[in-house]
Amino acid sequence: MRDKVRNYFDDLEFRFTVYSDRLHIINYTKILSLETDRVSIILNNKRIIFKGNNFVLNKLLDDEVLIYGEVNGVEVNDI
Repeated sequence: MRDKVRNYFDDLEFRFTVYSDRLHIINYTKILSLETDRVSIILNNKRIIFKGNNFVLNKLLDDEVLIYGEVNGVEVNDI
């Protein structure tokens, strides 16, 4: 049990989860832009763009962000 808790807190893997009404992003490098229809982040040498509607920032931490709104697509580009 202790190892599971330690792994949870030591987890540095990039991850995003799309729900029906929100987007949860963990372990990103930098947020480039946050607009009502588009969120752009940097992860190492990639730019990840989330497209959607009515994006509103709900929670912002050093390595975690929660955005409410509807996600319609994800685009990944090299930078």
